[in-house]
Amino acid sequence: MTARLPDSQPCALTVRLFAARGSRVAGLALCGLMLSACAVGPDYHRPAVAAPAQFKEAAGWRQAQPSDALARGAWWELYGDAQLDGLVEQLNRSNQTVAQYEAQYRQAAALVRSARGAFFPSVTLDVSKSRASQGTGSSGSSLSSSSSGIRDTHNVQLGVSWEADVWGRLRRGLEADTASAQASYADLAAMRLSLQSQLVQAYLQLRVLDEQKRLLESTLETYQRSLTLTQNQYKAGISGQDAVAQAQTQLKSTQADLIDLIWQRAQQENAIAVLTGQAPANFSVAPVQSVPQLPQIPLGVPSQWLERRPDIASAERAVIAANANIGVAKTAYYPDLTLSMAGGYSSSTFANWISLPNRFWSVGPQLAMTLFDGGQRAAEVERTEAVYDQTVAQYRQTVLNGFQEVENYLSQLKVYEDEAGVRQQALDAARQSLRLTTNQYRAGVIGYLDVVTVQATALNNERTVLALQQSRLIASVQLIAALGGGWDGELNRP
Repeated sequence: MTARLPDSQPCALTVRLFAARGSRVAGLALCGLMLSACAVGPDYHRPAVAAPAQFKEAAGWRQAQPSDALARGAWWELYGDAQLDGLVEQLNRSNQTVAQYEAQYRQAAALVRSARGAFFPSVTLDVSKSRASQGTGSSGSSLSSSSSGIRDTHNVQLGVSWEADVWGRLRRGLEADTASAQASYADLAAMRLSLQSQLVQAYLQLRVLDEQKRLLESTLETYQRSLTLTQNQYKAGISGQDAVAQAQTQLKSTQADLIDLIWQRAQQENAIAVLTGQAPANFSVAPVQSVPQLPQIPLGVPSQWLERRPDIASAERAVIAANANIGVAKTAYYPDLTLSMAGGYSSSTFANWISLPNRFWSVGPQLAMTLFDGGQRAAEVERTEAVYDQTVAQYRQTVLNGFQEVENYLSQLKVYEDEAGVRQQALDAARQSLRLTTNQYRAGVIGYLDVVTVQATALNNERTVLALQQSRLIASVQLIAALGGGWDGELNRP
């Protein structure tokens, strides 16, 4: 259980009631205004979270400089690809999931404006006409006397009613609605960041697939030359039928891999189309001759990162709302004070309707409270306190999950960096071995089976290096998203 925060104590004010009726009303109004400075329920304090001084896997990373860090709201620009920038901007404008969350935020913001409206007096105007029959009291009356019992009534009434927020029920409600709206805005930012991350990952994978396609196409040209050379050697009696079969097998297997890449690229292209709010049939991404480079990601201290993650901000706003709802529940123990005033005209004839003799008015306070409810109010307070404890636990768990994600991606990138150096050395060695083996085969020193083996090894290393490059790019996107992206964390929109 989370320890409860101390409640704000209701103000104790003594108001002198004057003997005159008008002075009593004025005194009650003054009392309501003065008491409105009080609010029942606990004031909010951010729940304590154990935040480490630095990330365990952050060795070798430099601390972020707030003025030179990620571009605010445009972290994808770190990859230096103009086409990617345009696609993300299109996602921000046209993605339907973002549109849903934006509409939810507007609903929450409207509730905040509605809650603010409750602080002002309610003014009503009622204009009506009624026709009623009244009994004459005599069963033997004539038709004319019976008709005289029918009466028309014209009414116009202007009423003003204002609920004095003596115990802070309205203010706690506004506090809860404001926090919920801010949480909704943070949810919008979190969803937008998640979808941006998906799009950037799909785009980077597509570019790596383009590079793999170029590699396989270049390899196929080499394999085709090897097949032609082997066929010529077979015709000259230098090589056997098995060498030709091996060359054909190698060529066709690589062609099949190339066909599979076409399907994989189409999947990524279709995903980008949907993320940008377009039908896949009307969308395409033209191949280019380069892959975006791995960016240098400035890493902030945990406290800076904590403020930038929208999901963590949303979780904290939920705690604020739950805390305010405790105050709303506790105000049910106190009476409600409503000040009302009404006045108008009532007449049986339309001609003399608006005249001084037909005027009526009423003014006075109303104090209402529940004396017995069988424990319903106590149960509601207990429920809201339990909801608060739940949201605090959710907030703390969200923070812990966030730290875990960052540590994982930092570790992943660090391992990939070490692996990339070794993989590049293996690729360089495989290329050198392929050159030497090819020359030996052309000189007739070795058989074609040796060439096939070395070629397969070289191609596998080429593809492994590209796959590792893709993994590093994807991990960098995931780390940026885990760090909150370039989101500025401003939640004071409502």
